[in-house]
Amino acid sequence: MSHRDAVYAFLVAGAAAAILTPLTIWLARRVGAVDQPRERGLADRPMPRLGGLAILAGTILAAVIWLPDRGSTRGILVGAVIITAVGATDDVLTLAPQWKLSGQIVAALAPVLSGVKVTDLTLPIIGPIQFHSLSGVVTMLGLVAVMNVVNFSDGIDGLAAGVCAISGIAFTIIAFDLHHAAAAILAAATAGAAAGFLIHNFHPASVIMGDSGSNLLGYLLGVVAVLGSLKTNAVVTLITPLVVLAVPFLDTGFVVAKRLKYKRAPWAADANHFHHRMARIGFSQRRTVLYLYAWTLCLAGIGVALRFVPYSDHHGHLHTGWTVFMLGLGLVGLAASVYLVYVLEILKFKGLRTRQLRKVDPDTTEWQIRRSVEQGLETGEFSTVAAPDEPPPPPRRTEETGEITRVP
Repeated sequence: MSHRDAVYAFLVAGAAAAILTPLTIWLARRVGAVDQPRERGLADRPMPRLGGLAILAGTILAAVIWLPDRGSTRGILVGAVIITAVGATDDVLTLAPQWKLSGQIVAALAPVLSGVKVTDLTLPIIGPIQFHSLSGVVTMLGLVAVMNVVNFSDGIDGLAAGVCAISGIAFTIIAFDLHHAAAAILAAATAGAAAGFLIHNFHPASVIMGDSGSNLLGYLLGVVAVLGSLKTNAVVTLITPLVVLAVPFLDTGFVVAKRLKYKRAPWAADANHFHHRMARIGFSQRRTVLYLYAWTLCLAGIGVALRFVPYSDHHGHLHTGWTVFMLGLGLVGLAASVYLVYVLEILKFKGLRTRQLRKVDPDTTEWQIRRSVEQGLETGEFSTVAAPDEPPPPPRRTEETGEITRVP
């Protein structure tokens, strides 16, 4: 298998997904797998789900052609079919969280039983860690975590498909450098299928991937990360996937932490994801996803650089010049993260809130503005401020705290 095979896998998977997506739209409408507009959602019209079926078809087609016919490949594809079936069932019938989790565990078990698992890892300071009999459990937990991370972050046209396409391309490059052609082909097929689906899913979308697609993409990227670690136990095999997938990991981490803070179930849906907050401060859907794409590209570039920049001789000795270069890249990634999470999320909202409050009362103090911003970001509720000639809005019960608030 060569780099050319990865390109072909990308193109074939993408073409298949793009061609078959309209068929999934028809099927979703026939079986009632249609997502209705909701208060916490950003869609303004009913959207057919089941787009994950086209992603699965594209990935399997490319895998059958270019991946070697062996037990691990069959195990990976069986797991992909299982998780897509579980997701599609949820898209049609809405499964309880415990059933979805059970399905994810069963899907993750398929590649593990075929030998796809992390057996050891080397961590800085701590040194090598051998998982021994726990390797299967550790791998399953990791795969389930990545499935949920991608699933939780899928909530706006084109976001999950675009982020996973970028991540898949990054993993393809990294896997070839690790001399693991199978991982590279699978990553390329995953990226291609996501990109082909994105043709129909970019705003204004005609279809969404649903749980069948978001769980599948998380599963495939997780498997790619595990495959890439099989020939090396270096710390970079742990760090790189976390860097490449940092955007969905951070997004999920923030919303889960907020849910736990307010004693809500971690899987309870809300409107506190990055894309929800950006929408509340005035970003269009296209602008939101483009910013998040750029953030993902930046971090994926750092992940690729970790493999190709010779900052270390792999024996504990750092090369000064290249180490400084990598630190610079890291600072760029950190700056991009701070810019999006802090400047766009807080300062822009503060400016909007300042204009709203001072339109109602020109004597509004800086402390009152800051307090209003803090309350909005704390609870996730950004109620509209009434203009002087409008009646005040009715009291609203915040989703997390249950407190009734009114903005004067």
